[in-house]
Amino acid sequence: MIKKIASRQNPLVARYREAARGETPDVLLIDGVHLVAEALAAGMRIRHAAVKSDVMNITEIGALVDKLTRSNVDVVAVSASVMDALSPLRSPSTFVALADRPDVSEAAVYRDDALVVIAIDVQDPGNVGAIVRVAEAGGATGVIAAGASANPFGWKALRGSMGSALRLPLLVRSDADRAVADARARGCRIVATAPRGGRSLADVALSGPVAILIGGEGPGLPPSLIDGADDRVTIPMQPPVESLNAAVTAALIVYEARRQRSGRA
Repeated sequence: MIKKIASRQNPLVARYREAARGETPDVLLIDGVHLVAEALAAGMRIRHAAVKSDVMNITEIGALVDKLTRSNVDVVAVSASVMDALSPLRSPSTFVALADRPDVSEAAVYRDDALVVIAIDVQDPGNVGAIVRVAEAGGATGVIAAGASANPFGWKALRGSMGSALRLPLLVRSDADRAVADARARGCRIVATAPRGGRSLADVALSGPVAILIGGEGPGLPPSLIDGADDRVTIPMQPPVESLNAAVTAALIVYEARRQRSGRA
């Protein structure tokens, strides 16, 4: 029997709001039917789930509730007003959950023939999530959110990743210089993106262990990291365009790496 909650004063609301604000770093807020299903499929430990009462009879949602309860997850049905409080979206979802943050080791990110994307000072959570998504799609072995980058496990970034952040190994490093030094120590060539003065994308070797540095919105990478890289890549753009979205830049380079590693011309 699923418990029903109709009061916004229930202590459960505070737990979800704390997770949405990032005040519980080991607990993630998973927002939306798709992401909750992805978290369950990825084998994440889901601590709690809440579903809007008036959608329980929808086949997809009922099936997900059954899977969760069979996995011994505590699921509650909530009123529309309670879901408004649980979900941080402007148009609240019908399904939310709390899950343990994945425990990822550096070895998982830097596995054989590593292709690692290091996002440095990418402050928009949507951009961070999109970088994670294209990294997984293009075959990268992991992503590191470094410096002042948004938390890839925040609810906005999780939604932007469309579930990729629940599967692809991710690390968070507050010190960008240290993150790059660690990549080099792991045997990676460091390839930095530069707005000008770098080599053409097709001319940069991206086979073998590589760490790709993606700079933040506006200023891009710090000059010291560009100067210290093993190679610099500049993506040609038709004037007057001067820069690309960080996730678009990551996608272009990751897919060029994929092409080179597949051996296709």
